[in-house]
Amino acid sequence: MSIEPAPADSGIVFERADLPGKPRVAALPGAVVRSALCTALQNNGARVSTVEHVLAALYGLGVDNARVVLSGEEVPILDGSALPFVRLFQAAGVRSLDACRSWLRVVKPVTFSEGDRTFRILPARRLSIECTVDFNHPLVTDQQKKYEHDPDDFQREIAPARTFGFLKDVGEMQRAGLVRGGSLDNAVVIDSFSILNPGGLRFPDEFVRHKVLDILGDLALLGGALAARVVAFKSGHRLHHAVVRRLVRDPDCCEKVQVRPNEREKDLPFDLAPFRLPGLQRA
Repeated sequence: MSIEPAPADSGIVFERADLPGKPRVAALPGAVVRSALCTALQNNGARVSTVEHVLAALYGLGVDNARVVLSGEEVPILDGSALPFVRLFQAAGVRSLDACRSWLRVVKPVTFSEGDRTFRILPARRLSIECTVDFNHPLVTDQQKKYEHDPDDFQREIAPARTFGFLKDVGEMQRAGLVRGGSLDNAVVIDSFSILNPGGLRFPDEFVRHKVLDILGDLALLGGALAARVVAFKSGHRLHHAVVRRLVRDPDCCEKVQVRPNEREKDLPFDLAPFRLPGLQRA
């Protein structure tokens, strides 16, 4: 995989360099074809899967436009977090473009539920996430995280959190074509009573932090910076995608605003600070 610059208003686009004609798949809600276990996108027969970590890294750092070129269907898992992507972006640098930026402001609450699982997005001036995970497991029970989005905090608190799974589920995931290269080097693996990774956890609440990371990756499908309060209780990709699709389809729920460079915050209905570029080298 390589990640390359893209012009203003192009958004995040995946390119399958291994297929004839190098077909492209835009990271938009209408391209979602899989919501179980990961986020997968498809357009004109070209499919890309497990896109949520790289999308979270781009979104978390405020990058709106990029071309992601793949030599296969699945985005490399690396260490199971977004941190390796963040470090690569830090090394490459990020360029500020002289163009308007797309903002999405939630103006009406949107909620989707499945049983006791809920994903809500509420009006707010800035992006915040309140997330709860509970897998009825001694090590992953009722973890909660409140996070107010900030690019620097994202790098420190959210990006390092690794994906996780239960040893009993590995066979099912591999039969579904996922985690074929999975190991303790790229995921936190839990058996009935313990963490199998020799180094343990990066955070005591690494599980819920990774869920926040997944939420940010799925929100990136909106194609703009989001001002909203997100409340997630045992949610997963399917609920995230349902809410994202509703926001882009229903103009009564969300309004899109084009913000000019250097526009004054006092004239806007949202806080620009969480989506200013962090302290990265300007390319």
